[in-house]
Amino acid sequence: MYEDSQNEITRLVVRCAQLLLAYGAESDLVEEISQRLGKALGIASIELSISSNALVLTSLVHGRCITTTRRIRAHGINMMVICELQRICILAEKGIYGANEVRRRLAHISPKTYPAIAVVPMIGLSCASFCHLFDGDMMACLITFFASSVGMIVRLFLASRHFNLLVNFSLTAFVITAIAQIGYLGSLSETPQAAMAASVLMLVPGFPLINAISDMVKGHMNVGISRWGHATLLTLASVIGITIAMQMGGIF
Repeated sequence: MYEDSQNEITRLVVRCAQLLLAYGAESDLVEEISQRLGKALGIASIELSISSNALVLTSLVHGRCITTTRRIRAHGINMMVICELQRICILAEKGIYGANEVRRRLAHISPKTYPAIAVVPMIGLSCASFCHLFDGDMMACLITFFASSVGMIVRLFLASRHFNLLVNFSLTAFVITAIAQIGYLGSLSETPQAAMAASVLMLVPGFPLINAISDMVKGHMNVGISRWGHATLLTLASVIGITIAMQMGGIF
């Protein structure tokens, strides 16, 4: 393999790893896909070092090493991107995709999201369902649906304006809790506490916490601790918003 070919394939593999990390893949999967894609394209060995905000990749062909570094900028969790990258790797292993086709596919990957008109009511319905599981009455479920739906609108609005994620979670939690307190006014609901508890469940950072535990269990301690810390900060930001709203509403 010529040096130019090794350079090009190394760039393709590190780009794939960069996208996997940016969109929420666990570290073990990133290593596996990178090594498989590199070997499918003719690289003898791929070694990858992952940190909280960067990765270092080394390719080896006939004793010649090429090392490159990339910075990781999180773009939010998007499983469509991760599944598409896995599909590219599988097709490269089967010989259907060569380096040129892999390059073209990577260049055209873009995250797809559901429209807000579909996301907002589904979030409201899911939180209302949790309220029902918490033995909330019908009025509490309706309050939960309304509060979490408005909260999701606020969250999407702040995200579209590129607010810091911690500020986003804190403001969203404040708005949700402020609306959920309606159940305490005039005894509209016999279980207002269920509405307040269920409304903010949309802010639980479940996926980052799962990835953090998975990384630490599989030996990627640095990345796992980093993800755990980020999820903890998101939880703390939500708690601050909830606490402020409850203090202002006189719930305490």
